[in-house]
Amino acid sequence: MKIAVAGKGGVGKTTVAGTIARLLGRDGLKILAVDADPAYTLWSALGIPADVAKQIVPLTENEALVEERLQIEGAGSYKSFFKLNPRVDDLADKFAIAGPDNVSLLVAGTVEIGGSGCMCPSATLLKSLMRHLILGTDEAFVMDMDAGVENLGRGTTKGMDALVVVAEPGRRSLDILGKIKTLAQDIDVGRVFAVGNKVATPDDSEMIQEWVKNEGIPLLGMVPLDETIKQADQKGVAPLDLDPNSPGILAILDIKNRLIEETSN
Repeated sequence: MKIAVAGKGGVGKTTVAGTIARLLGRDGLKILAVDADPAYTLWSALGIPADVAKQIVPLTENEALVEERLQIEGAGSYKSFFKLNPRVDDLADKFAIAGPDNVSLLVAGTVEIGGSGCMCPSATLLKSLMRHLILGTDEAFVMDMDAGVENLGRGTTKGMDALVVVAEPGRRSLDILGKIKTLAQDIDVGRVFAVGNKVATPDDSEMIQEWVKNEGIPLLGMVPLDETIKQADQKGVAPLDLDPNSPGILAILDIKNRLIEETSN
C-alpha cells in the first residue's frame, strides 16, 4: 500500500498522515513515512523526539548528496547539466530515522521551482526517489505532501495506490479537492479519496459531504474537532501517544480501516 496525503495548508494533513502511518505499522506492516513538506513536521505526528528531529537535513537540501548523485558541481544552479537518472535505491536505508510502531521516517523535503517545467537538480532527485519507492520496494509507505496542488504537477505521486485529500469545512479548503482530483487523473494516481477534518457541527459535516458528492470523490470519513489533537501539538507529542482513544484518533482508525478495504478491492 502506497499512499500520498495532500490538502490545503493548515487542514491537518500531517496529523492524518502520521497517525495513519503508525496505525498501519501497528497492523504489522513495515512503514516508510516520507515527508515531502517544506516544513517537515511529520516527525511530531509520528512521535519522534524533537532533539532527533532537529538533526534532520532534508535530502533535497543536502547539497553534497545532490551533487554526488546527479554528478554536478554547484547543486543550487539550475543551469548545470546533470544526470537525469540518479541512483536512489540506498537513500531510505541511509537516511531514514527509526520511529515507533514499525515506522521509519525519511525527510525528502520539497523543491521551490521558479518557473513551469524547471528541471532543477533537487527536483530530479526527489522524483527519482519517489519513482523508486513506488515501483521498486515492497514496503508500505505514507507520504505527506506539501500544501496545495503544485506538488502534483512535479509527478512525485505518479503510480500511488491512493491519494488522500484532507479538507476542513471551508470553501477554500474544499475547492482544492476538485483541483487535486483533476491533476491526479493526469498523473496516474490509482484512486483519490477525501477525509473531512476539524468537523465541529452538523453543518460542517453536511458541507463536506455535499462538496465531495458533487466532485465525485469517495469520502473515507470525518475527523471531529478534537481538543486532544490540539493539546498534542502544544505539548510536542503525537496525538496517538497522548490519547489513543480520543474521538479524533478513533475516527482516523476507522478511516485507516476503510482505506485498506477500498484499496484492496
